[in-house]
Amino acid sequence: MTTTLTLLTNSDEGPDAPKIPVPAQPDVSADRPDVSAEPVRLTLAPAGRGTGALDGAWWPRSRDLAVELPALTAAMDGSQGRITRALVNPTHWPVVPRKVRVAGRILHVGWFMAEQDQHKVILRSYSEGRWDLLVIPPETSPAAAARLMRAASDPENPLTASALMKNEE
Repeated sequence: MTTTLTLLTNSDEGPDAPKIPVPAQPDVSADRPDVSAEPVRLTLAPAGRGTGALDGAWWPRSRDLAVELPALTAAMDGSQGRITRALVNPTHWPVVPRKVRVAGRILHVGWFMAEQDQHKVILRSYSEGRWDLLVIPPETSPAAAARLMRAASDPENPLTASALMKNEE
């Protein structure tokens, strides 16, 4: 099944929404890889165990949030509650859309520069809470990604996302 994604801007929020100039965003339905057939590269720490700094790791296939976030949230939805918000540091993401359509609903996307680790994504759910995931760069080798995923999902790991990435260099 292929899902067509659409980035929303203020003009998509209804006829009475304020018309605030928003930088042009690429059409997410054109020239995008179909990642829906690929399994999400995600590992989570065991629920309710440990005091680690991270709740797991995510290894996206590209730096395109509009393409990657729907697959990630679909993998998390259900067992982790419905993901309603994603927060990123834009350092490694060329475009950070404000909203992404995911399975007939809207995922809100926010960003912080200094306040958030550049190698982490935070996922929030109204019903289940928050998950802090290490974001492994798409170009990382499979062996290095496996080490990083194992470390980030270790419930006793005290290292931050950036510390794990620095250790892997």
